[in-house]
Amino acid sequence: MEQKQKSELTKQVILNESFKLFYRNGFKTTSIDKIMKATNLTKGAFYHHYKNKKELGVEVISSKIQKRVYDGMITPLYQDGNALEILEDTFSRRLKSFSLFDKQHGCPMNNFINEIADEEEAYQIALKRIIEEWKAALIHLIERGKKENTINKKYANNAIAIYLISAFEGIRGIRKLYNDDDILDDYILGLQLYIDQLKA
Repeated sequence: MEQKQKSELTKQVILNESFKLFYRNGFKTTSIDKIMKATNLTKGAFYHHYKNKKELGVEVISSKIQKRVYDGMITPLYQDGNALEILEDTFSRRLKSFSLFDKQHGCPMNNFINEIADEEEAYQIALKRIIEEWKAALIHLIERGKKENTINKKYANNAIAIYLISAFEGIRGIRKLYNDDDILDDYILGLQLYIDQLKA
C-alpha cells in the first residue's frame, strides 16, 4: 500500500473513532489518549494529522457530522414532489430511522452545540455552516412550495425553516430523557399539525 493511501486510511480511522467516542462520551471527556487507545495507534500518528484536539474536533464536525445532516436532512429536501409532503416525510422519516443508540444519545450536532459551541469560534463557524446550509435547503423548498401554490405565501420562509430545525433538534435532545418513543410520536403528530397550517 502506498504511503499516501496508508496515511489517509490512518486519518479516517482517527476521525471515525473520534466521532464515535465524542458521540458516546462527550467531546470534553474524550482525551487524545482515549482516542489513541480506541484506534490502536500511537500519539505520533495523531500528531502527524492533527495539531491538537481542537483541530480534530473541527474536522469531525465538518466531515462526519456534516455528512450525517446532509444525508438525512438536507439532500432529501431537494427531491421532486409536493413540498409539504417532502417536509413532513423528511423530518418524520429521519426520526423513525434512528437506532436505539441514536435515540438515547441525541443529535451529535446538537450535542456539540450544547457542549462546546460557546467556547471556540472555530467550532461555532463549523456548526453554524451546517445549520445555515440546512436552513437554505428548507427555504429553497418552502419557496418552491409557494410558487407551486402548496404553501401559503403569507408565512415567512426564514421563520418556518428556523422553527422546523429548532423543533427537530429539541426533540432529539428531549428523547434522551425517556425510555420509549412516545415523546417522538407526539412530536410527529405536532409536526403534522404544524405543516397542515402551512397549506395554501
